[in-house]
This record gives sequence, C-alpha cells and structure tokens, in this order.
Amino acid sequence: MTQTERDIITRCQQGDKNAFRWVVQTHQRMLFSLALKMLCDEEEAKDMVQETLIRVWQSIRTYNPEKPFTTWIYTIASRLCLDRLKRMSRIVAMPDDEMVVRRFATESDSQRVLENQEWVSIVRTMAEGLSDKQRLTFTLCQLEGLSSEEAQEITGMDARQVKSNLYVARQTIRKRLTALGYE
Repeated sequence: MTQTERDIITRCQQGDKNAFRWVVQTHQRMLFSLALKMLCDEEEAKDMVQETLIRVWQSIRTYNPEKPFTTWIYTIASRLCLDRLKRMSRIVAMPDDEMVVRRFATESDSQRVLENQEWVSIVRTMAEGLSDKQRLTFTLCQLEGLSSEEAQEITGMDARQVKSNLYVARQTIRKRLTALGYE
C-alpha cells in the first residue's frame, strides 16, 4: 500500500467522506466484478456493491493497516455474496445461457470483450452444480486472479480447503465445458 493510500484510509477512519469517495472510485469495479460472477445477476451485483461499500464505511475504523486493504474489502464482499446466495434460490443455467457459451466457445476472436449479460450466462452455466464455497474459490482464484493465499485470507479457509474447493470446481467446470463441446 502506498503512503497516499494509507493517508486516505486514515482520513476515512477519521470520518472524512471525501476521502471515502476515493475508496469507492478505486474499488467499485473490482467489487462489481466479484459480485456479478458470484451472484449471476447484474442488479443483485449492483446492490451487493452498495451494501459492501456501506459496510466498509461503517467498519473502516476496525481495518488493520498491517493487512492489504483490497483483501479486507474482498473479504467483506465475498461474505455478503455468500449470505445472499444462501437466501437466493439456486442458480440454474437456462437453455439460452448454454447457447451463449456454445457461441463463445466457437468464436474465433479470443480477445472479444464479454458484456455483463454474456458473463452472467457463462458463469451461470459453468457454476451450475458448484457449492457456494467452490464458486467463491473459483471466482477469486480463476476469474479475479487472486492467489491461493489471498483466497485463504478472504474466505477464512485453510490452504487444504481452498485447494480442494478449487480442484472440485475446476473439474466440474471442465466436465461442463466438455459437455458443451468446448475442448
């Protein structure tokens, strides 16, 4: 963390709402990305970002500057997403979702940028049958690019649990991709 970030967080801890605006602008895309991939619903993801930022503001005084700030925010967001998933009905892939995955799998331009709706279809299709913990570890490590150590810190799981959940998620997704004709 840079000195500027430390100063901004210190100002936030002292109640400076203008400093918190920087936190929002810096982290809202990351939070939306995680929430969209976890919840597979754009509106739910937007609500989750707002709820996460409210929680961050309310508890920023408890933040330990010895830990990475991003990890702390991811922890709050991922726990809120898991809570929301428990309350939501099970996410089931729709036939249209599978068509999007098939179209994407045959697309020759691998640099193609996915729209939110396409991401939702792909994640919903791939995540079908995963437990919430498997979905979370897969999202953090594979889709968000975090390390296993960061996933451990965020989820509260030990190294073995993260590896196990990630392994099962990868195997399940690999089978789903094979079934959809993507090798």
